[in-house]
Amino acid sequence: MKMSTTMIVSNFVLFQIGWFACVWSAAAHRPWIGVLVTTGVVVAHVLRAPLPKAEFTLVLLALGLGLVFDSLLVWQGWLRYSSGIVLPNVAPYWIVALWGLFATLLNVSLRWMRGRWVIAVVFGAAGGPAAYYGGLRLGALEFGNMPAGLLALAIGWAALTPLLLSLSARFDGYAGLPEKKTL
Repeated sequence: MKMSTTMIVSNFVLFQIGWFACVWSAAAHRPWIGVLVTTGVVVAHVLRAPLPKAEFTLVLLALGLGLVFDSLLVWQGWLRYSSGIVLPNVAPYWIVALWGLFATLLNVSLRWMRGRWVIAVVFGAAGGPAAYYGGLRLGALEFGNMPAGLLALAIGWAALTPLLLSLSARFDGYAGLPEKKTL
């Protein structure tokens, strides 16, 4: 198996399917549906990896970081969720699941970003808040304080994206697959 264009594109498409499933189902107050879809995508990704234990470890690390980061935003009152809440002031389970889903991109679709720290910081600072704003527009979350929430998301994702890429190099379940040069 090699890192083909098809693998990279399918990785990105499956991420998008999982993201929309989580956000739409959370907005419909049925977050478990999206989490099931996302779990399926993550399990398929891990099982497909030549080194599944390393890839699974990366997913667990991303879940832990996401739980802490998003819970801080909830605790500060910058983000509010209406579904999937298990404990007060803790991020809902569906948003944490999205962190595991994001981890599936790190060693495949976003692999090219490793070592490009400025790009990773800018990608995180722009992409993180954009994803949450998309969730707001679809009705899955609310900002308690939009300027503070967006700023916190930008700063957090600017720091966490390079950190996650660093961890992906250490826990690379797709190591050894030759990268196909395209585009």
